[in-house]
Amino acid sequence: MNESELLAIIARGEDSRHQFKRDFSNVDSLAAELIAFANTNGGLLLIGVADDGHVHGLDTVAVSRLNQLLSNACSQTVRPPINPTTNNVSTRAGLVMAVNIAEGINKPYMDSHGRIWVKNGADKRHVTAREEMQRLFQSSGLVYADEVPVRAAAIDDLELDAVKTYFQRRYKKSIEATGLPLPQLLKNLNLARDGTPNLAGLMLFGKSPHVFKPAFIVKAVSFPGTVLHDNRYLDSEDIDGNLMEQYRRCMTFLARNLRHIQGGQGFNSPGLLEVPEVIFEELLVNALVHRDYFVSAPVRLLVFSDRIEIISPGGLPNHLDVEQIRFGISNLRNPALASHAFHLLPYRGLGSGIPRALETWPDIDLIDDRRGRQFKTVIRRPAMGNAQPGSQPESQPESQPESMPESIEEAVLRILTHKPASKAEISQRLGQKQISGQLNKVIRKLIGVGKIEYTIPEKPMSRLQKYRIKGKG
Repeated sequence: MNESELLAIIARGEDSRHQFKRDFSNVDSLAAELIAFANTNGGLLLIGVADDGHVHGLDTVAVSRLNQLLSNACSQTVRPPINPTTNNVSTRAGLVMAVNIAEGINKPYMDSHGRIWVKNGADKRHVTAREEMQRLFQSSGLVYADEVPVRAAAIDDLELDAVKTYFQRRYKKSIEATGLPLPQLLKNLNLARDGTPNLAGLMLFGKSPHVFKPAFIVKAVSFPGTVLHDNRYLDSEDIDGNLMEQYRRCMTFLARNLRHIQGGQGFNSPGLLEVPEVIFEELLVNALVHRDYFVSAPVRLLVFSDRIEIISPGGLPNHLDVEQIRFGISNLRNPALASHAFHLLPYRGLGSGIPRALETWPDIDLIDDRRGRQFKTVIRRPAMGNAQPGSQPESQPESQPESMPESIEEAVLRILTHKPASKAEISQRLGQKQISGQLNKVIRKLIGVGKIEYTIPEKPMSRLQKYRIKGKG
């Protein structure tokens, strides 16, 4: 680095990668700056420059003293030790010591008092939140969220029949044939420890995982327009259950909120989704399996008129970036979860999901929002009248237009066209796990406008109550 390059950096001011300091005399103060850089994304510490960007410079005696202070901080005060590099740049005002700190691979780094520091914009802050500490340990492979025991849960909170079926299918023998007690077997499978399910066990085989981890669900919303702040929506569902249940219900939600096209099929066929289902198989499973479970937030599935967004809590793990995952480079954030998901979900592992999705549907944006701690996949919907890539539009019947997304009102009427149904039956046909407030609202509206009616009108609250198209009684 020469003086002109140095002055160009100074002219841009301090940020999360560049810090200015007039001088240091205290080893703890210097260590805190080094730790903050090592725990975040690395950066450049310029000593001899004031906070306002004025270059004061250092003499050779000061540089010698700072080198000794830096050596003591890196080897004795920063734990584990780090190895920054220095470059002394000559300026008209004197020397400026440029200390280059790489992002650490053994996070979290802490000082001699056990304090953890991270960058917060141009400044630094002391980490006190347990979840943030856990994420730092996670980035070094010292702890995995999916292996953390869920203390409030017990073995009885798992669907043991599902565990037995899975074990039989994967290992070609029954659990009983192993001769091991169930707690030991679950420990060997890395699904529990000391009689307590870990997060992987709960999310894969739990009866009601949301009871213990209410944030680990999928919030699905379909909007009529293109903006998130629209106060209208076409459909909304909180999707809970184990990961297989969440995946199934997400696919059902997409099926009822996306357009269907004939795609060369017969006139009476149900049609294909406007975006191939395989895209969602790859991207939904990625979001469910690779999300950061140290972040207490749901996966979000948002359908807009021009795109579908899948937003997964946590940025890409460790040093991965978007370009690497485009080429199939992977880094398992939840290895226990992934090892079993390979046999339970349409998950192929090895980082192949993203490249396969991009090959099938190139119009996908991948956004790693590290500041917002989320990873967003944006799948562009085709314009009205456009077929899926790879399909043969000329084979479609000219008289058969593609269908619009089916609203809940239309779906209810379609279901009742065939035969009367109870509210629970309608909810099940819609792919909902339970009767939603939106469904209640739609049924009241359809009764009010005279499109449907009670099968037992004299007892509206009867537990045997069903609904039918009005006039079909």
